[in-house]
Amino acid sequence: MPQLEFGDFAPQLIWLAITFILLYIAMSRVALPRIGHVLEERRTKIADDLDSADRLKREAEEALTAYEAALAQARADAHAIAAQTRDKLAAESAKERSTLEEKLEAQLAEAEARIAVVRDEAMNNVRTVAADVTAELVTKLTGQAADQAAIDTAVADALSSRS
Repeated sequence: MPQLEFGDFAPQLIWLAITFILLYIAMSRVALPRIGHVLEERRTKIADDLDSADRLKREAEEALTAYEAALAQARADAHAIAAQTRDKLAAESAKERSTLEEKLEAQLAEAEARIAVVRDEAMNNVRTVAADVTAELVTKLTGQAADQAAIDTAVADALSSRS
């Protein structure tokens, strides 16, 4: 093997040193700056992405807070509208109930007046019927015509004692 011959060992070391130095210069002047530049860009991009992610997270949290506030406000508005509608319907219902009660009271008063008229007519008819029946009974029982004034007085006394 040629590389293990001691006579060729010194020139191989010189070429090794020359190659190493050239490679070192090429790496330090060309490749490593490019790699360093790429690493720095990557580090900057990652930092920018993290900053952007933090900013977006804050914006999302702010949007969520605004959404929750808007939702709470909407719920409060809905409750207020529901309460207002309920109060309005209750007032309308009370008004309608009041109107209906007034109508019913008017109808009740009218019905009571008609009942009073019918009762008075019935009482007059009872008076007349009682007087006619009494006159007829007296005539049938005694065979004589009864005194109409006495019958009217007796019927009036009997009806007044019942009332």
